[in-house]
Amino acid sequence: MSVVPVLLRAALPSLPVVNRLPGVRKAPASTFTGLARTAPPVTIDRAHVERYARVCGFPTKDVVPLPYPHLLAFGMQMAMMSDRAFPSPVIGMVHVANTITQHRPVAVGESVTVTARVGVPVAHPRGTVHEFVTEVRAGDELVWEEVSAYLRRGRGDSAATYGTVLPPVGPGGIPWRLPADLGRRYAAVSGDRNPIHLYPLTARALGFPRQIAHGMWTLARSVAALENRLPDAVRVDVAFKRPVLLPGTVVLGTERLERTERTDGVDDDAGPGWAFSLTSPTGTTHLIGRTRPA
Repeated sequence: MSVVPVLLRAALPSLPVVNRLPGVRKAPASTFTGLARTAPPVTIDRAHVERYARVCGFPTKDVVPLPYPHLLAFGMQMAMMSDRAFPSPVIGMVHVANTITQHRPVAVGESVTVTARVGVPVAHPRGTVHEFVTEVRAGDELVWEEVSAYLRRGRGDSAATYGTVLPPVGPGGIPWRLPADLGRRYAAVSGDRNPIHLYPLTARALGFPRQIAHGMWTLARSVAALENRLPDAVRVDVAFKRPVLLPGTVVLGTERLERTERTDGVDDDAGPGWAFSLTSPTGTTHLIGRTRPA
């Protein structure tokens, strides 16, 4: 699926006057009950996986990098966001958190079926959150799943809490110097061509001083640094805190956790894991994450 027409269609509800036209106007939030999409079975393409791995810093293997299946669902997520029934315009939505659970590695060349859905918005202190749930199956086996949370800023609920609070980790690694074209390189492999990631001019038009790195690239690059220390069945929780301006420099900090708390109430100890953060040299926290066995 080409996402460029979808991105253009998704931008129309953000334009004054245009957003009131028939066929563009969004349905009221009070009528929204959810959307779902299922894609035809797809075979994991080695060349595409290797391009993704190079951009994100993963080694070449016969299994896909842990965040890779997100790309298989991105087009469906955009299609749902641009649907007239979806109550929020895409432009202005902020990716605030992501949870990936890999039940087992997905092999290059394996055929999988991808489904995605979004339900009614969730209360947030600064607006409402739309949670997009993705499931990847090999036959009847659930092998990978994800929850991507997008904030639509507006009137929030001061009593609401959202997500798991993750403590930051101090920087302690080698600085990563990120080039100005990183957003364009990641867009070419991911299909996410949001203008805020591409050029200074297109980013400034949407309120940023210059282009910013994709949140999913920062997640992927952090996971790539930990990749050889993670179990095959693993969960990764990430909170996106501040955008990374391009070009720019970030530093990854990591900390071994002997115990990790579960968030599903099953027990209090999910075994060892890792806490990690991406920060700038001046101390700005861009991303906070945690891994634990799934």
